Amino acid sequence: MVVDILTLFPEMFTGPFDASIIKRAREKGLVEINLINIRDFSRNKHRTVDDTPYGGGAGMVMAAEPLFEAMDWIRARRGEPGRVILLCPAGRPFNQEVAAELAREKHLVLICGHYEGIDERVAEHLVTDEISIGDYVLTGGELPAMVVVDAVCRLIPGVLGERASAQEESFADGLLEYPHYTRPREYRGYRVPEVLLSGHHEKIRLWRRRQSLLRTLASRPDLLARASLTGEDRKILASVLEEIKSLI
Repeated sequence: MVVDILTLFPEMFTGPFDASIIKRAREKGLVEINLINIRDFSRNKHRTVDDTPYGGGAGMVMAAEPLFEAMDWIRARRGEPGRVILLCPAGRPFNQEVAAELAREKHLVLICGHYEGIDERVAEHLVTDEISIGDYVLTGGELPAMVVVDAVCRLIPGVLGERASAQEESFADGLLEYPHYTRPREYRGYRVPEVLLSGHHEKIRLWRRRQSLLRTLASRPDLLARASLTGEDRKILASVLEEIKSLI
């Protein structure tokens, strides 16, 4: 996958993309991340990319011209991208399903907004998707772009060592993941659940599924309404509800 990021602050991406899993993916040639400075496409001597809004009002608006020019430059070198994504508060909420959808693309362009907003002609004529990572305000689109790239790139085949790890993680099937333990068996009096030491694969599977359902029910019950629950899941939840009733 090729990811082109249009930003006013390319230096912000140095740490996150030069360490851990994303760094290894880049070294293996599985992901190519290009940081493109929007100011390089400004046509004035001060390299400004913003101006006052028509109609008045507070703040500055990022101009359309440098972003259109940057997209022309990208298309001339790599052709039409699969998606052009604007990181903004009005976008659809980013989740694991959206990450999996984007991971199927070969070329993504991410636009990091700033100031009071971006000239609406960019959204109307350049952008294919608008994405938000949450209902809060950030200083710019750089941090959301990092979140999107990290979540998407780790789903590309070969990026993670074991494909099963991506399939069993939280949100992969709409539920939170089950709890994990490792050595030692006992620490400060706290013991690992015996079932995990039993070597009985079916009992371990059932325990993990039950814990996943319990954790989701306790922390994110809203996810259960959207999750694809199996008949086995429904039986587990029914037994949990019966246990709760018996305690009341």
